[in-house]
Amino acid sequence: MLTVAVTGATGAQGGATARALLAAGHRVRALTRHPDSPAAALRSLGAGVRHADFDDRPSLEAALTGADSLFAVTTPFGTDTATEVRQGKALVDAAAEVRLGHIVFTSAAHADRGTGIPHYESKHLVEQHLHTAGMPWTVIAPAAFMDNYASGWTLDGLRDGSFAWPMPGDRPLTLIPASDIGTFAALIFQRPDEFTGRRIDIASDERTPSQMAEILANAIGRQVAHQQVPLAHVRTWSADLAAMFEYFTTIGLDVDVASLRRDYPEVGWHSFNDWALAQNWPALLPTTPSHQ
Repeated sequence: MLTVAVTGATGAQGGATARALLAAGHRVRALTRHPDSPAAALRSLGAGVRHADFDDRPSLEAALTGADSLFAVTTPFGTDTATEVRQGKALVDAAAEVRLGHIVFTSAAHADRGTGIPHYESKHLVEQHLHTAGMPWTVIAPAAFMDNYASGWTLDGLRDGSFAWPMPGDRPLTLIPASDIGTFAALIFQRPDEFTGRRIDIASDERTPSQMAEILANAIGRQVAHQQVPLAHVRTWSADLAAMFEYFTTIGLDVDVASLRRDYPEVGWHSFNDWALAQNWPALLPTTPSHQ
């Protein structure tokens, strides 16, 4: 039985990893700046909750001391990429200081390829720092999150029967749900000899926006059509995300889904259809769309 410290436990990736580890019989230590926040809900599943602040090195070391491993997730959203890099490096340094046995850092698919996407480049800087920290590491690099299709502007569009997405309808995109990220991370912690020192891009399906619109329509039970949002519109409120969608459209994320499914069947990789059918669309879309 391992004791794994998990950052971002209130988020999609950290929460999924915490649940997968608990389900496998391991101990989870959820790290949060606010122990009485939603992370406390993990207590009902058997997790411990510890105070830790990325900008408070002593709190990080105290929270990590005694753990075997660390699941590390960083984000610039809500702050900026410079803050993400600084905090990510501080987390890695704290883990090295207390001599953790293994750190699994979640980055982004292709972040090591010079994409020019700001929040990919920031993650790559943390990856590079991790390589020099002197402890066992693994980097998992997820493709586009399926979970984003049930929130934000996508959900707003679905209310009116539109799958609004800033890509051409026929351009494939590799995808993964947070649950598969968590299950794969848990597998890595349980088989460190197989994964230490490796960087692995991960995805569980590949679909075009037109195919995704059709799958969503079937799952929701409403007419849904793909609508390509102009990159210029995305750029007016986020140059970072506009750069990401431009990369998705011009170069794409070529993650080898077939090999992952073949080599790690125990993950139970979910297709986009699997994910869409599992969502509670009546709760997410409670009102009748204004037009069909």
